[in-house]
Amino acid sequence: MGSQESHETNPNNAGPSLPTPATPAGRDGLAALLAHPEKAVIALDFDGTLAPIVADPEQARAHPEAVPALAALAPKVAAVAVVTGRPAGVAVRHGGFAGVPGLEHLVVLGHYGAERWEAATGTLTAPAPHPGVAAVRAELPGFLDRIGAWRGTWIEEKGRSLAVHTRRADDPQAAYDLLREPLTGLAARHGLIVEPGRMVLELRPPGMDKGVALSDYVRGLGATSVLYAGDDLGDLPAFAAIEKLRSNGVPGVLVCSGSTEVTELSDRADLVVEGPAGVVHLLGTLAAHL
Repeated sequence: MGSQESHETNPNNAGPSLPTPATPAGRDGLAALLAHPEKAVIALDFDGTLAPIVADPEQARAHPEAVPALAALAPKVAAVAVVTGRPAGVAVRHGGFAGVPGLEHLVVLGHYGAERWEAATGTLTAPAPHPGVAAVRAELPGFLDRIGAWRGTWIEEKGRSLAVHTRRADDPQAAYDLLREPLTGLAARHGLIVEPGRMVLELRPPGMDKGVALSDYVRGLGATSVLYAGDDLGDLPAFAAIEKLRSNGVPGVLVCSGSTEVTELSDRADLVVEGPAGVVHLLGTLAAHL
């Protein structure tokens, strides 16, 4: 699936036209959102969706137009939720979300929903860390060295999880393939799971994913429509959650922030845009139509 080239222009707005979703369900979702934006949730992944993918995740920053677009959109909808595998505080810093007028309706659901940051109050709530993370943290450097995968790979410390990146390796895909099965075994021994992504394998606690976080949030708000945008394998549970919500009468739109590294999302999306720049353009256009 993908976005259709035809567009529909809001007759009451002379700005850019909104793209037409390629599926009937997507078109229904967009129509519901436009009809009652005050009851809609706009949910977004961070890396690869609001922020371009970079070799060093610590250098990732939201697209320059992301915060202005969100600040224009957020007051017109029930809420904007950034749903990310990152710690919520890191996403807030890298996104530049704190203290921005217009973003009072923004929430960051970090660590797949285990953490929650509210823009309106600046408060962060989070449970105690899973004990398996500390055990894996101590074992992981030696583990990587023993299986010969240390060169070019590196460990990202995420507090409640750990991620092994292969993007800097001489052969990133080969290193990724070499690591996936051993890391899955290591995670299982400590009660964790492995979340695969774009040249990254994250070892994290089970029980929470973006789908669970998104479903709980949408139900808690009593939203009547939802749009979700993502780019990676970790966003597939959120896509599944939207599909389930649609089957239960809550219209939704699935947006893929397109890349050549992951095609599973574009195959299931109602609308495909060109990376974070395309997502930001969509958000800004949507704000102009509400």
